[in-house]
Amino acid sequence: MALDKNLIDQFIKVTSKAALSSSYLVGKKDKIAADKAAVDSMRSELNKMSIQGEIVIGEGELDEAPMLYIGEKVGNKNGPELDIAVDPLEGTNFAANNLPGALSVIAISEKNNLLNAPETYMEKISTRVAEKNVVDLDYSIKKNIFNLSEYLNKKPENLTACILKRPRHNKIVTELRDLNVKIKFISDGDVSGALLVTDDKYSVDIFLGIGGGPEGVLAATALDAFNCSFQGRFLFETDKDKKRANEMGINDFSKKYELDEIVKGDSIFCATGITNGDLVSGIKIDEDNFISETLVTHKHSCFKKVVKLNQKIIR
Repeated sequence: MALDKNLIDQFIKVTSKAALSSSYLVGKKDKIAADKAAVDSMRSELNKMSIQGEIVIGEGELDEAPMLYIGEKVGNKNGPELDIAVDPLEGTNFAANNLPGALSVIAISEKNNLLNAPETYMEKISTRVAEKNVVDLDYSIKKNIFNLSEYLNKKPENLTACILKRPRHNKIVTELRDLNVKIKFISDGDVSGALLVTDDKYSVDIFLGIGGGPEGVLAATALDAFNCSFQGRFLFETDKDKKRANEMGINDFSKKYELDEIVKGDSIFCATGITNGDLVSGIKIDEDNFISETLVTHKHSCFKKVVKLNQKIIR
């Protein structure tokens, strides 16, 4: 069953308003305040909508930031039942320090169609390859690179891998360098990092490494519309993590999730730029108006493009 196309414009406005609210705090060195501004705006806009929404992917618990919490009900209790995943401010450090790549992100599906991801880390891999058994989390770095090289008809030294710059990735980085693979490091924002495989213009062939589980679900929603591949595996380090996962219905702690297990059926994804980035430009304010750019996907209608809006600022 397909989601109503009319929801697309409504959710673009949700992320655009959240991005605008956060934009006033860009460069102010206060990531908590910037996040709270985005959260408060997103909650307010969602509650105006004729939906019966439930937040299944919340944000902020790992950073002890304000959040739209998991299980929170949003909307006016009329309209379709929806699962909603949010990251009102993806890249809190980007916003706080006026760096490229801050986004306001939301993804929706019909009820029970989005994986409920715990606030823990996830091992991830994404490529613009829909076929099975080319790239896989269970393969070695060498096998993945050689398989991808053969599939794309590119030498390993002409491949580019995107990865978060973290000490936990030192071994992966060493292996990639031994294979002469080019590396694009990102300091934060692994939703946008995973999406850089969607188009040749970003010059990224593979995204891999360990990042946030909720961000993995958000990225998978967009990748599904681009006919890309994504796999994820949660990493549970403590009994508390495992208990929380159990409560969310996860019993196999080593399970590798395929894309169609993370997001089922139709979905809509919106990511609005707060600061300029690879995917979209940031908020621009001109007197009483603001201009936003949003990467939007709708799986059912094969809709995927950047939407630019000029809206009036309501003070």
